[in-house]
Amino acid sequence: MPRGVRIVAPRWLPRWLRRTVAVLAVLMTALVAVASGYVASVDLPPDPVPPQASVLYYRDGHTVLARIGLTDRTDVTLDRVPEPVRRAFLAAEDRDFYGHAGISVRGLARALWTNVVHDDGQGASTITQQYARNAYLTQERTAGRKAREAALALKAENRWTKDEILERYLNTIYFGRNADGIEAAARAYFGTGAEHLTVFQGAVLAAIIKDPTRGDPAVDREWAQDRWRWILRAMAEQGWLPADTAEQATYPAVAAESLTANAVSGPTGLIVDRVEDELMRAGVTPQQFRTGGLQVTTTIDADAQTAATESIGKALRGQPGELRAALVAVDPDDGGVRAYYGGDRGRGFFDDALAARPPASTFKPVVLAAAEERGISYQSMYNGSSPRLFGDRGGAPLYNQKNLQCPICPLDTAMVHSLNTPFYALAEQIGPDTVRGVAHRLGVPVRYGRQRTLVDVAGEPSPGRTRSDIALGRYPVAPADMATLYATLAGGGRRTERHFVVSVSTATQAVLHRHDVRSEKVLSPDVAADVGAVLAKVVERDGRVPGVHAAAKTGSQQWADTTDSSDAWTAGWAPGLAAVTWVGRDKPGPIRQKNGRTINGDGMPYGIWRSFLSNALRGRPAPALAPAADVGRREGADLKTLDTTISKGPGVVFPGPQPGELVDRSKATGSWPQRRQQLTRALDDYTATVPDFAVSVVDRRTGRTFDYHGDKPFEAASVIKVELLAALLLRAQDENRTLSGAERSRAERMIRASDNAAATRIYDDLGGPGALRDACHRLGLDDTDPATRFGLSTTTAADQTRMLLALTAAGSPLTRASRELILGLMASVNADQNWGVSAAAFEGERTSLKNGWLSRSTEGGRWIVTSTGRVSGDDTDVAVSVLSRGHPDQQAGIGAVEHIAALTRSYLGW
Repeated sequence: MPRGVRIVAPRWLPRWLRRTVAVLAVLMTALVAVASGYVASVDLPPDPVPPQASVLYYRDGHTVLARIGLTDRTDVTLDRVPEPVRRAFLAAEDRDFYGHAGISVRGLARALWTNVVHDDGQGASTITQQYARNAYLTQERTAGRKAREAALALKAENRWTKDEILERYLNTIYFGRNADGIEAAARAYFGTGAEHLTVFQGAVLAAIIKDPTRGDPAVDREWAQDRWRWILRAMAEQGWLPADTAEQATYPAVAAESLTANAVSGPTGLIVDRVEDELMRAGVTPQQFRTGGLQVTTTIDADAQTAATESIGKALRGQPGELRAALVAVDPDDGGVRAYYGGDRGRGFFDDALAARPPASTFKPVVLAAAEERGISYQSMYNGSSPRLFGDRGGAPLYNQKNLQCPICPLDTAMVHSLNTPFYALAEQIGPDTVRGVAHRLGVPVRYGRQRTLVDVAGEPSPGRTRSDIALGRYPVAPADMATLYATLAGGGRRTERHFVVSVSTATQAVLHRHDVRSEKVLSPDVAADVGAVLAKVVERDGRVPGVHAAAKTGSQQWADTTDSSDAWTAGWAPGLAAVTWVGRDKPGPIRQKNGRTINGDGMPYGIWRSFLSNALRGRPAPALAPAADVGRREGADLKTLDTTISKGPGVVFPGPQPGELVDRSKATGSWPQRRQQLTRALDDYTATVPDFAVSVVDRRTGRTFDYHGDKPFEAASVIKVELLAALLLRAQDENRTLSGAERSRAERMIRASDNAAATRIYDDLGGPGALRDACHRLGLDDTDPATRFGLSTTTAADQTRMLLALTAAGSPLTRASRELILGLMASVNADQNWGVSAAAFEGERTSLKNGWLSRSTEGGRWIVTSTGRVSGDDTDVAVSVLSRGHPDQQAGIGAVEHIAALTRSYLGW
């Protein structure tokens, strides 16, 4: 204690308390003296440490994969940064910047306590501390570094003014996209200079500092926008913006990709991005990665990476430019990524290997694994007929690809032929939540951002729940995560963390990080062996991999109502290496080769996968796959759903009815009046089977029409939902607005999933029968009579074709955007409900339709079945509506409607 200083406590306090106060005072004085001495001992370097390039090596530790160190940086003076933009950074990082002396005592104490007690590096730095760390220090997350950072911050405050420190900070901080400093960031994200940034653009950049990868709106838009809005609220609290700005402001447009040059191009660029992400999680910041002279040994194998880039390059060469591909290969023994291809445009661009897409039939092995865990053998027999009705599909039939049939079907045969109905029945039997749980154990993350995976989202039939559609691979999963899943199967049920980094050291060989390989048993090795044995049969059928024993599953996600795919996959493994390939587009759409042929999983993706595995493993031993363990019992309970007249034996696969098969074009003879007469006679004859139906046809190309009892009223059932959506859109147009998020979500559920609750809400919001009747009149539907319960509204076949014409005619009261929305939703319905008037469509034609069914208790439970839709193609554009009632069951009604629709095309020849 300094001479002459006395600590005197009031004598009325207890003696123990007075002594405690005195001891604390002495300790505080000593700490201040020590801290002052430490600060005095730390010298502020005259200039920041010059940046040194970091080097990434392949897994051999000496072959260079990439050099990181070329930066995009242009310093600007503070007066060129608009004051509102500066305030955005202060609000985000240090609101008291102009009031403190360089450090936050409370933040420093919290960081030191967390480091000591929890052994966890903690931030809470001021802007001055951040500048000192970035300019002079390594990013080591220790108490010692934190103390030195604080000392340098105090020295910086003594050397420079606050404005000078803020200028240096803004010119050195890293913003992602290879941009150091605010000028480079402004150009990378907005294509403008810092002096032209708005306060809202500035807030976008300020939000990025906390996490330069996730903060990029092109990577995680939701996270970036949430932090952006938080910054605006903080600015309002400081009085720098009006109070309601944060809630009313619109997030500014941000370039989807960096507008400045990339340091590392080609597929390697995205590997570098993924390495940087992993190092950030390990405590190495982007600043240190880019300028710290690090030596990073990655898990990437040079031969495997070459095989990946060459296999994809060869497959895509000369193909349509919109095609994209991804490939991820993982070593099941240690989780190391041996090859990675997410795109070829370099660092900072979109990574297709991390984009979640529907994995289609590549998810069926997960269902099989879940079943075997419950004692169901892969030799169990299931009903593989197509179509089949399942209780949780709202009456929508499920079809196999190409309508293949396998009435008495072993699960391994169903896997080889990728049949949907057996695996849907299996998922329904064991429970979709069970399948989801196994998928998570095998490697699918529980969440992507804030969104739970493998569950319905808003606008789907059961938000937050998993349906048996999981068996069909309808829930999106990223190719990289599918690679982890298949690596777990390849590893005999042991899951290891997928990673890119083996070790990181400084230029002086000090180790900053070394990956600790850990594995966890998540599946029985016997179950994994059985799955592998079944998938080996897929390889036998689709083409062996030269030089290796392999197992695989292909998958193709149907695009809307077409025979095209939007996503095509192959996933599988050979001993020692699991690999997943994906082919698709940036935005979902039909994928075709240059010759116009559809791309499916067993085509281009399988060719890439096969070529990759063969070349990546060339010259290495080729051990056999684990033999089947024959887990579980052989079941056959699902065969009770079969028609007893089935004559095919077990495992026989054969084609069922194909698109347009019900149409007999030989009947379309004679003049148009003669064709009409012939169709009328055929329909008259059909009344002996189905006594009450009506049909209306309009050929938009020729203007020809046909009606059979077209003006007769029928209960509409769910086809009236098209009119409900049209009425909602008309009201929105009248109010000069688009649908709200809630309205659009309800509309999607109402049309795609035929959700009655959503339809009832829309009907009530519109105002019930009167409002719907007014909308129908505007659309020219004068024979449609809305009822209190929308499904009991009456309509005519002619009115239904008029509705379809209102969706295609330029003079319609519906805007083009409204018409396209309705037709698009009707097209997506047909992907799951491929029946009704689509029976009159041929392969390659597009059908936008809405179907309805209703069992009337007042009529002895007899069924009303209705279908209305547009069939279009290169030479076809026809509206067809069929209304019927009096059917003994739903399936009989569906068959009648399909037969009637096919008769119209058979005789009229449209």
